[in-house]
Amino acid sequence: MTKSLFPGFDGLMTLSRREGVDVRPTLLRVLTDLYVQTSTHSDDEQRQFVELATRLIDQVDDATRAAVKARLAVYAQTPVPVLQKLGLVATQEGRRVPLAREIPTPPSGPSRVPTEAEQRMATNMAMQPKEAAEIHDMFFRAGASERALILHNLAQSPLKAAPRIPTVRARRATQILEMAAIAGDVENFAFELVDSLILSSRVAAQIVDDAGGEALAVAARALDMPSPAFQRILLFFKPEIGTSVNEVYRLSRLYDRLGERPALVMLAAWRGSTLAVTRAKYQAALHDGERQRARAGAGQTRPGAQPGSAPGVRMGTGGSSDR
Repeated sequence: MTKSLFPGFDGLMTLSRREGVDVRPTLLRVLTDLYVQTSTHSDDEQRQFVELATRLIDQVDDATRAAVKARLAVYAQTPVPVLQKLGLVATQEGRRVPLAREIPTPPSGPSRVPTEAEQRMATNMAMQPKEAAEIHDMFFRAGASERALILHNLAQSPLKAAPRIPTVRARRATQILEMAAIAGDVENFAFELVDSLILSSRVAAQIVDDAGGEALAVAARALDMPSPAFQRILLFFKPEIGTSVNEVYRLSRLYDRLGERPALVMLAAWRGSTLAVTRAKYQAALHDGERQRARAGAGQTRPGAQPGSAPGVRMGTGGSSDR
């Protein structure tokens, strides 16, 4: 693949060592982008990609590794050794370090149904925030055909999906969303997405403002919304889509083919991306606060007597100085 996917790879590595410029993160990103552009690869291309990618994964920063992991997690033809290197699948048996003998688990009683709070915590831990943010951004930047491919690949991806929305809550949300769509109430429509899908207002606004309509289809499928209800929402809530027969037919067909798992995996990515944005915001705020405190500390000096100034004269009770 040095010739077919990334010409001059060895030369660039030599240049980076000689000039002291670390080009490995850029190489891994470009190499991954080139690999996922086609759905099939020859044995030689796959072998060379495995060789180069596994070598670079351990040599790049966490942000690059998370971005590559997010792209390859939704790509159906990612080689197994690369998935293992990224921690997306379990490693093969027969590794050098022997595994400890499995500890027998004591018999447990009846399984307890997790609470809603526990389900939310499990959802937030389903994937790393950086990976979730990368999938979130990749979806909203993609076109219609690319979004359909992403959703198709999410069905086979090893990423953990969000918990299913309880049936009673999902039915109630469907009724509220449909009434808000018919009334053209954008504010209440977005608020119901936040409340029923446990999303941030930022993500809900992106779903509402999405011109393509695929994000709305994902949200509706996560609620297991009946297809006729989704079509009515398209007709009333999205006039630019509802007035186009082709667009309504395209999104209706996409919705009927969209399974529950890819919708819930994307829901987990939407939730995780909020955590990534929150962390970045607070890290920036803490950094600015430390810098401002450092400047304030450097600018504050202890007041002292000026050179040549006379000491203060103590006055008596009568207004005269004490002698």
